[in-house]
Amino acid sequence: MLPLAGVKVVEIAQNLAGPFCGQVLAHLGAEVVKVERPEGGDDARHWGPPFIDGVSPSFHAINFAKRSIALDLKDADQVAWLKSYLGGCDVLVQNLRPGVLEELGLGAETITAAHPRLVYCSLWAMGRTGPRRLAPGYEPMVQAFSSLMWLSGEEGGPPTRMGTQVLDHGTGMWAAMGVLALLFRRAATGRGGIVDTSLFETALGWLTIPFSTYAVTGKAPSRHPTGSSRLVVFQGFETADGPIVIAAANDRLFGKLATALGRTDWAADSRFKTNADRLAHRNELIPPLQHLLLERGKAHWCDILEQAGVPAAPINTLEEMLADPQTAATGMVQPAPGVAMRAIALPVQFDGVRPPLLGPAPTLGQHTAEIVGKRHPD
Repeated sequence: MLPLAGVKVVEIAQNLAGPFCGQVLAHLGAEVVKVERPEGGDDARHWGPPFIDGVSPSFHAINFAKRSIALDLKDADQVAWLKSYLGGCDVLVQNLRPGVLEELGLGAETITAAHPRLVYCSLWAMGRTGPRRLAPGYEPMVQAFSSLMWLSGEEGGPPTRMGTQVLDHGTGMWAAMGVLALLFRRAATGRGGIVDTSLFETALGWLTIPFSTYAVTGKAPSRHPTGSSRLVVFQGFETADGPIVIAAANDRLFGKLATALGRTDWAADSRFKTNADRLAHRNELIPPLQHLLLERGKAHWCDILEQAGVPAAPINTLEEMLADPQTAATGMVQPAPGVAMRAIALPVQFDGVRPPLLGPAPTLGQHTAEIVGKRHPD
């Protein structure tokens, strides 16, 4: 039995962050009922091409095993039904524009007062409070505002957006963790509560390490496209046939790296003795190291360094990563149920077993008649 079997979740969310929270809960065994607009449904249904069965692969990927009901939240009778239905549920996840659900009498304080056992989870763009709380928010905007984009890219080059939706997925994860924490508390107290998180707060959370350096030095961290502004050697390098990353994150590992590369003189050199020394003399160490690595291919160097106990890995393309036997061994990539695609499963196991993908994403309003009954519009 999955950990959240028997937990009932209502998801009034679209696009990515809120539905990803619902997807995590669904993978853990919860029954997730997705509330969608009768006209068009979740915007993510239309994020294409490509499309599978007329629906974006992105929508499929974050809505597996959910049930869909189509409700017109401008209809007072349908809103009244939803308020009543929430009384038999455990969790509400929502990421609508600030104020929308409050205007409908579905705000957090109102609903948790009516249904004290309910866990009410809201995902915002910029936060629940503050002068920007009403600002619309998508991943690129918040990456830009939070300085994550400014910190990414080549030194001296333009700011760079991170290559995947780190804030949408991260916020969905924080939301799911908040929900689980309040469900745990409810088991002891009998009362639910209100969870709030946002893309901006998630971005600030990812800045923990850069901020710690800034808080001490008062200096903004420098960009480093593949590594660290605090550690040497800890970055990507080109080889004869493709790039690799070497992560000699301490003095002991640097000594092993120097020995493995046949440059024991580097380990004995006073300029490179400690990480602080290597930081100060980065420009005297990195160019000759890069020149040496260009002599052979990435498989050669990765094998040499692995045997020496130095952390190193090829910088894979997506196709190379998927072809690696380690990826297959994790069981993370699974056939999607009911649709001709593969999908990523939950990155956690219980008693050695990964939760499976339990079912396909629903069609718009697929379960309205079953769940809402005669109250739904014809």
